[in-house]
Amino acid sequence: VYTVAIAGASGYAGGEILRLLAAHPEFEVRTITANKNAGQRLIDLQPHLRSYAHLVLQETSAETLKGHDVVFLALPHGHSGALAEELGEASVVVDCGADHRLTSGEAWERFYKSEYHGSWPYGLPELVLADGRKQRDRLAGVNRIAVPGCNVTAVSLGLAPGLRAGVIQPADLVAVLAVGPSGAGKTLRTDLLASELLGSAHAYGVGGVHRHVPEIVQNLTGAAGEKVTVSFTPVLVPMSRGILATSTARLQPGVSAADVRSAWELAYADEPFVHLLPEGSFPRVADTTGANTALVGIAVDEEAERVVTVTALDNLVKGTAGAAIQSTNLALVKPEKLVLTLN
Repeated sequence: VYTVAIAGASGYAGGEILRLLAAHPEFEVRTITANKNAGQRLIDLQPHLRSYAHLVLQETSAETLKGHDVVFLALPHGHSGALAEELGEASVVVDCGADHRLTSGEAWERFYKSEYHGSWPYGLPELVLADGRKQRDRLAGVNRIAVPGCNVTAVSLGLAPGLRAGVIQPADLVAVLAVGPSGAGKTLRTDLLASELLGSAHAYGVGGVHRHVPEIVQNLTGAAGEKVTVSFTPVLVPMSRGILATSTARLQPGVSAADVRSAWELAYADEPFVHLLPEGSFPRVADTTGANTALVGIAVDEEAERVVTVTALDNLVKGTAGAAIQSTNLALVKPEKLVLTLN
């Protein structure tokens, strides 16, 4: 049995990690921490997690987290870097925040405007790479994992197969996402109140300024083997959780619709959690709620000479907690699907 600590257990991501781990046969959650909620019973803040009624939130510190086999950091960006440096090499540390995702210190400082703490092995196993491998191959045996951004996962899974296969052009990639507010965490903000959200939708992070942009470029450049350009626009919509990413790309000259479909089929044919839907079918966010699945539909717009991909996933599961556990299973050389479901 592996002992587990979760920092940020009172938040949405931390709560989802706990929900999934409750059924894990080899993980035992022993310690949970929080910041302002320290000292409270978990069940008072996460009342759906009845099996953890005995746990009380402790202060988040390296001393509290040390000594566990696996430590999940479900903290806002800027809070994991310094803390992780104090944890030593004995634990597998999984950062569900942004602090270790980017390989470029310059990009980190430009978009996050804080100290750069380096990059860790990237926790998106299904991400295709230009050399013919997948990111999964880089996770076995590691003791540090950077979980991707949820929006990044949706865009990357939607477009990467076409870039690796060379059926779409690396320039002029466009992604517009409908996203639920749980991706912003539990922070009290006026624009996330139900009275502001219900019956409305609004774009944010418009014009290449969203912090997920450099991570999307990083992933898709790795798939294409050359620099890509991406226009990314998220739109906040009134659903508590989920992402629907509509991503488009220019067709390469001479490429047929059959060539396009073949690229995605080849990429995801054997994937347990990323499913290409039948021709003419496109996913709904509701089809992924609570599951570790990403569903992808593709079409070719012949008149516009563009490929259109629609990807749906649950931002709190495949977008965060599920990806964290899936990658941790791989790091510990356990069955990748352990405790994760398709439903």
